[in-house]
Amino acid sequence: MPAAKRMVAMIENSSFIRKMFEEGTKLKAQYGQDNVYDFSIGNPDVPPPPEFKKTLLDVIENGPGHGYMPNPGWPAARTAVAEYLAKEQGVAMSMDYVMMTPGASAGLNVVLKAILNPGEEVITVAPYFVEYGNYVEVAGGVLKTVPAGPDFGLDPQAVGAAVTAKTRAVLINSPHNPTGAVYTKEQLDGLAGVLEEAKEKFGQRIYLISDEPYRKIVYDGIVVPSVFQAYDHSFVVNSHSKDLSLAGERIGFAALNPKADDAAEIAASMVIALRIYYVNAPSLMQLTVARLQGAVVDVSLYQKRRDMICQGLAEAGYEFTTPGGAFYLFPKSPLADDVAFVNILKEERILVVPGSGFGGPGYFRISYAVPDKTIENSLPGFKRAMEKVG
Repeated sequence: MPAAKRMVAMIENSSFIRKMFEEGTKLKAQYGQDNVYDFSIGNPDVPPPPEFKKTLLDVIENGPGHGYMPNPGWPAARTAVAEYLAKEQGVAMSMDYVMMTPGASAGLNVVLKAILNPGEEVITVAPYFVEYGNYVEVAGGVLKTVPAGPDFGLDPQAVGAAVTAKTRAVLINSPHNPTGAVYTKEQLDGLAGVLEEAKEKFGQRIYLISDEPYRKIVYDGIVVPSVFQAYDHSFVVNSHSKDLSLAGERIGFAALNPKADDAAEIAASMVIALRIYYVNAPSLMQLTVARLQGAVVDVSLYQKRRDMICQGLAEAGYEFTTPGGAFYLFPKSPLADDVAFVNILKEERILVVPGSGFGGPGYFRISYAVPDKTIENSLPGFKRAMEKVG
């Protein structure tokens, strides 16, 4: 076998998201773009904030140009992120604990490589973003899952029951992909208490990693609480793919709470991991987003789409929890076999992702980062699919 066995296994377990996206490409070629309703991939289509283009052009014309910089990023970019995080998270920050990364996936890989020893465990909540398993495995760890609480919230006691002497980190995602759930301050405080108890029991610090690319995409006045305030031994990883609609530009950051145990040593390890994996994040994008900290796309456009899809599916008889953030809906499948129901939707030229692909069988994911007309034109098909199994 010429390819590494681990990589062959990853190919065989390839993401349902990509599989459905590729299926959509075939259907669109057959039926036409407007006659296929593709909710399979979280590809933001809301325009970037107006100031993005102006800022980028200014960076191109007047910035330092192309060239290498310190591996963790341009000092100006890291300082800008640190200053914004200090306000957002309510914790004093400096650039020493911020690494600019090629998106959130890179940030997660850097953090995991920096803290994991071979065979150590990372706990996450199911359903979960499927690539977490690959990230943890490549870093030498083992991913363990625990069930979500009511309405897909965080259940601290479930996490506590899964902790062992091998547990090194807990990885959370809020606002959440695939459910749109937003964890509450009470849930984060409960988790912090559980992790402190585990430290006393097992004698090893457990770190908390918060994956937050959807942090600014929230609805109905919801506020995403600060992970850094809840638990000192924590990381925040973010991407500007969603909040600035810069998908494809590969720009984000990984930040370490300065109060964490062994913070200086971990930060140095993150720099080494970043250098080995990626060298540095894209230069022009670093300098551009440095000036756009706090900016965000027009979230009201996503909220309008959320309300459209929720109203339409409710009228068709689907069961779901209304998402508080991100741009995903995770309805219950009317069939126990969610893959079978997804195939019924495909007959209506509707593409969604089975919940099984996220460790959440019995559900399916809809990404409503799509044009309004896609939602409007898909609703009769959703209704027909429900009638077929009713």
